[in-house]
Amino acid sequence: MNYILDDSAERIDFEAVWSFLSTTAPWHRWRSRAQVQQQVESAWRVVGVYEETTGAQVGFARAVSDGVCDAYLADVYVLPEHRGHGLGKALVNRMVEGGPGAHFRWTLFTADAHGLYEQHGFSVPNKTAMVRPGQFPPT
Repeated sequence: MNYILDDSAERIDFEAVWSFLSTTAPWHRWRSRAQVQQQVESAWRVVGVYEETTGAQVGFARAVSDGVCDAYLADVYVLPEHRGHGLGKALVNRMVEGGPGAHFRWTLFTADAHGLYEQHGFSVPNKTAMVRPGQFPPT
């Protein structure tokens, strides 16, 4: 099976993104459809992964950025039935290293994909980094 990566926001299939994020993703499933749509539409950059023959969207990533020096990577996924083809690596590479933010400082949160992100230069932050945890869902 062949795949296409595309960073065109117009090509994103929001229904596919919503379907995964609202039912399968282990993170932030409390978000409403309107909130996820707002996040996707206001993203600094999005990248989709598509089956070449059908055009079906099978992966997604979004980034928030100031457009100058910092970016945050979020909602990265590849549908389970399409994993094992290097799509996660290709998706992160396209987002982080293959676009206008290649020289940025990138941040992300992950519970179980450290190995994937380490291949793209991510590491555990040093003593200069601090995080204020959110309260989710908001009260």
